[in-house]
Amino acid sequence: MVSDPVSAIPNLGPASERAFARAGIHIATDLRAIGPDEAYRRLLLSGTPPHFIGYYVLVMGLQGRPWNDCKGAEKAALRKRFDAITGSTLGTMEKGRSDLEAALSFFGVVEKT
Repeated sequence: MVSDPVSAIPNLGPASERAFARAGIHIATDLRAIGPDEAYRRLLLSGTPPHFIGYYVLVMGLQGRPWNDCKGAEKAALRKRFDAITGSTLGTMEKGRSDLEAALSFFGVVEKT
């Protein structure tokens, strides 16, 4: 059985494939199995900066939909999920920093290490 690369999922290209590989996700089957929320959490923990569009592009792709199909109430609901995911990883994204330092770094107030 041949395993499809992550870039076989609609909306995801070579840059996404490299980012997911850094997060330990190497094939499309694994990405589909863990789902968008856990996959995005792993991306954040591997050092990928949070970006809402990147999150909903992933969600749409896993549903086989174009990225720009996300609108209205669905987009608002995804924003809440994105905020929850990023909020739950904020203190762990930058090892060795307090949650406050990590938050300030996230917003560009202090220099990243």
